[in-house]
Amino acid sequence: MPLDESSFHIIAGKTIDALAEAIDAELGDDLDVEIEGEILTLDLADGGQYIVNKNAPLRQIWLSSPQSGAWHFAWDSEDECWRSTRGAPIDLTDLLADELEAVTGTHISF
Repeated sequence: MPLDESSFHIIAGKTIDALAEAIDAELGDDLDVEIEGEILTLDLADGGQYIVNKNAPLRQIWLSSPQSGAWHFAWDSEDECWRSTRGAPIDLTDLLADELEAVTGTHISF
């Protein structure tokens, strides 16, 4: 069942804030972490950039990755995580953790 608008904003906002806090704590020396207007931007030393933001009309979180391109994630209420809408059971936090580890060499857990 899709999230109602209020629940979407609460859950998505908490998710983006938690991502920002964890990434800044673990990788803040390796990349620039900025959150502005519920848009999380991660600037890599090589010039690459990750952007994580809410798409309220679709009730999704979108990820733009310099490694794997554009991703859309919808809330999976059964597993309480953001799952890719591409059909594969890919979780937002798993994908981001794997890609950031590949780029920085540091494992991060969300």
